[in-house]
Amino acid sequence: MVILHSAMSSLPLKKLIQPSKPISALTHPIPTTQAKLSIHFQIMNPNASSSSIHTYQVPALDSDQMCRIADQTFDRYSSNAVKRKGKGTAIVWFRNDLRILDNEALFKAWASSEAVLPVYCVDPRLFGSTYYFGFPKTGALRAQFIIECLADLKKNLMKRGLNLLIRHGKPEEIIPSLVQGFAAHTVYAQKETCSEEVDVERLVKKALLQVKLPPSPEKPTSHHSTNCPKLQLVWGSTMYHMDDLPFSTNSIPDVYTQFRKSIEAKCAIRRCVKIPTSLLPTPSVEDWGCVPSIDLLGIQSQKVNKGMKFLGGETAALSRVFEYFWKKDLLKTYKETRNGMLGPDYSTKFSPWLASGSLSPRFIYEEVIRYEKERQANDSTYWVLFELIWRDYFRFLSIKYGNSIFHLGGPRKVEKRWSQEQRLFESWRDGCTGYPLIDANMKEVSTTGFMSNRGRQIVCSFLVRDMGIDWRMGAEWFETCLLDYDPCSNYGNWTYGAGVGNDPREDRYFSIPKQAQTYDPEGEYVAYWLPELQKLQKDKRHFPGNSYIEQIVPLKFGTPKKHNGQGTAFAEKQTKGFKRLERKKK
Repeated sequence: MVILHSAMSSLPLKKLIQPSKPISALTHPIPTTQAKLSIHFQIMNPNASSSSIHTYQVPALDSDQMCRIADQTFDRYSSNAVKRKGKGTAIVWFRNDLRILDNEALFKAWASSEAVLPVYCVDPRLFGSTYYFGFPKTGALRAQFIIECLADLKKNLMKRGLNLLIRHGKPEEIIPSLVQGFAAHTVYAQKETCSEEVDVERLVKKALLQVKLPPSPEKPTSHHSTNCPKLQLVWGSTMYHMDDLPFSTNSIPDVYTQFRKSIEAKCAIRRCVKIPTSLLPTPSVEDWGCVPSIDLLGIQSQKVNKGMKFLGGETAALSRVFEYFWKKDLLKTYKETRNGMLGPDYSTKFSPWLASGSLSPRFIYEEVIRYEKERQANDSTYWVLFELIWRDYFRFLSIKYGNSIFHLGGPRKVEKRWSQEQRLFESWRDGCTGYPLIDANMKEVSTTGFMSNRGRQIVCSFLVRDMGIDWRMGAEWFETCLLDYDPCSNYGNWTYGAGVGNDPREDRYFSIPKQAQTYDPEGEYVAYWLPELQKLQKDKRHFPGNSYIEQIVPLKFGTPKKHNGQGTAFAEKQTKGFKRLERKKK
């Protein structure tokens, strides 16, 4: 299960919801001793006790620092070499690409026109309910993150002579009206892959057929022809471009390793598209609209009072890359630390900005290559790209398998009885299972909107293997909570973890005793999120007995009786036996 940032991620669809893979920046460098997993848990403040830690801003920079970093980065990725030859007005319909740097849709709109109108539609469907179980489709934390992304996009566009027109309503109603009003010849937008987003694209395209524009002086129309505006969809969400793949999307390998080796051997990654420093002029608009408040979206505000507080927007995204790669120099140890669970710096934390499109995966690639040239290249620098390829893989698989990634049986149409027992699911959702490692992770995601890649795999395994709960309930709850939710990565990871995806290994069981011993050996992580465990001895924190709430279900392969070491050995033995049994069945 991969997570460049986070992990099983976010998605906004009802029939097609996104999966996430792993990729997870200005103070202390990582001590060399932290190259061992047993001490990969960087506390937010190394001098603070668990009980005194509250919130940590990501990135850990003030607004002036972030603005300087963003301006310097924009300078490096800007160019005025391209001459503008277009006529009339073009619209850029921003969706999940809330950035300027390496935004090909924005560049094409500028190059093909005399004036660009940037538009964002606050679609009420994104704030409705999830498809099967009716959870909030966008929770308060992600809604606030998106609001911050929009405010930052508006600010950065204004620096380049444009603005962001914000309208509330369905794109298929708003876009055609704007096209008619401004006589726009083309609407440019980033191409999406999942059904809900694709359905909106289809509706916008259909509505544009009803719009008739006056003939262009340069291209007079015949008596029988019509002058209809076009919707031009631009691929821009992956590191590898879809047109460069060595196979069709219907022939994408079902095994990640085969996919990765093939594209690494046969494909090149395109350079970032450089945007002009000035994008003037913009059409005359009486009312540009305001960035919505959380209340206006009908969502109750939620404050992050513990853990990591992510700042939305491209400025914060570029600053996080600078912070992680260049200021803290953490890229060189990423592979060794990426399975951590506590603190801001064990992984890149890029995923929230990747999911909102505030950060380009090709920009990350170019920064990794620059780091390798200027500092060093090693397994860690490659591993960030390795996980970005996972993200690409899930995106392309969503085209190959369509809505099946949202169905109970997954792409392989696995037939299995699942429970939807509300009491069990709610204990998992609320972090009240009686297993501190599960409960701590679930409290972190509900409090911050983020969970480590390792944590996502563990809580997924517990829900589907130990509880036997319908995996879609977990996937939809992640859709509600995660800042980095995107349908492809979220549902890709959940089908993968539930054994209904295209991965050849169906039964991925994560032993809680083993995971606790390996990734939180002193119970620092669980004690941080479950303060009642802080008073216990470190070797008792994961299995505190009567000092904690009762366990909701027994573990599939046994509950440790004395201490973590015994529990780990028992779980390892049982897991190996289980895997041997499954191989015999096949």
